[in-house]
Amino acid sequence: MWQASAEKVCSRSSCSERFHAHLLAQLVCPGRHTLTSLITTGGRQFGDWTADYALYAKQRADPNVLYSQVRHEIEAMNPPSQPLVVALDDTILRKTGKKIPGSAYRKDPLGPPFNINLVWAQRMIQYSAAVPGPNGEARMIPIAFQDASTPRKPRKHAGEEEVAAYRETMRQRNLNALAIEKLDALQKERTVAGQQPPPLHVVVDGSYTNRKVLRKKSSETVVIGRIRKDAHLSAKPDGQKPHGRKRIYGEDLPTPEQVRTDENIPWKDVEATVGGKRHKLRVKTLGPLRWRAAGEMDLRLDIIAPVAYMQRPNGKRLYRQPGYLICTDPDLPLALLLQEYIWRWDIEVNHRDEKTILGVGQAQVRNANSVESVPAAAVAAYAMLHVAAMKAYGWNGKPNTIPPAKWRNSKKKKRASTQDLVNELRRELWSDSINPKHLTDFMNRGTTGTKSVKSETDLCSAILASTA
Repeated sequence: MWQASAEKVCSRSSCSERFHAHLLAQLVCPGRHTLTSLITTGGRQFGDWTADYALYAKQRADPNVLYSQVRHEIEAMNPPSQPLVVALDDTILRKTGKKIPGSAYRKDPLGPPFNINLVWAQRMIQYSAAVPGPNGEARMIPIAFQDASTPRKPRKHAGEEEVAAYRETMRQRNLNALAIEKLDALQKERTVAGQQPPPLHVVVDGSYTNRKVLRKKSSETVVIGRIRKDAHLSAKPDGQKPHGRKRIYGEDLPTPEQVRTDENIPWKDVEATVGGKRHKLRVKTLGPLRWRAAGEMDLRLDIIAPVAYMQRPNGKRLYRQPGYLICTDPDLPLALLLQEYIWRWDIEVNHRDEKTILGVGQAQVRNANSVESVPAAAVAAYAMLHVAAMKAYGWNGKPNTIPPAKWRNSKKKKRASTQDLVNELRRELWSDSINPKHLTDFMNRGTTGTKSVKSETDLCSAILASTA
């Protein structure tokens, strides 16, 4: 799979082999994931490195081809009638260089809620597709990693043409505009001549549930997103007057928070899988209705009651915040809608694994093309790793060559983690090289049936030999 995908990305054999080595090195590299570390991991640190940097700087490798292959594999694993559930979310890659293209001051998502912190970072948008498993679970695998950087703001005394060009570029580089453009391209790519692909369901958070996304999305795309608790909703108009302008909105409806607290609207019990277990959630639904951000589109409001939890056994019972969801398909089954939105959390797991285990964003590159393609290639390697693991072990399968640590509870662990797959890949690639038979000079085999003894060095003879 690795070699075939690399050959599709690069036209020349030398380029494809180099890119193939980079993809493997992105997964097994033990230190910081810079380009020099990838070269060293591949054992090519004593050769010329310019071709490795030119691989990305001169756009000789296109990670989008890898993502297209990953998406085909995901749709092949899903049932034919299964909608393609895609979660999208933006993330930042922290940088230190002030002259890195696309870097700017961004809001720190890890900052405290009472104080907004700013960090120098690069902005990206990730799209992950769901692979449903048993018992209603799903695993999100990235199918796109898009650069969402913005241009530098002109200086104070810049000309009008420069300022106008900056504002136009800012409108085009808006997160919502980039998301809609990518989703439309994804839908066109999925459409085969003469065949209609399964529906596309997009689950997003509140930052993408707005006018730009809802009104500009394609008619085949279903959006499930969060909404404010004080949103102004309206009913569908009962009828049209014989004269005058066409009515789009009817009478005003209660806000989502008022619907939640209204005792006259009953709660419904809906089962969903959360954290590998089946839970019964209470949900209120209201629809079809209209929202001014969506125009003439019929929507449905779904409210999830706060879920109780305890931080310790026999502790105080606490409650999470309620969830307010909007769906652009009023006829979508409530259990399916709720389960698909719960799957969205796995994209946050993707962000964590990509940054902590694969070191996405650590490459010290300054070329504009490299700044975009190097992180995208690393995330593509992450996606291909999980696709290969599912095809090799199954959805719930885990590599059992390396025994788990003693503190690991194998019964509670439902699936293999990214670190488990990376460790297994390292074992397959390096086990022969670090076999004890190759390290005989460091072992004392004089006595049998005993533990290995460290070989003691004669320091005096070492000093005399160095001064001779």
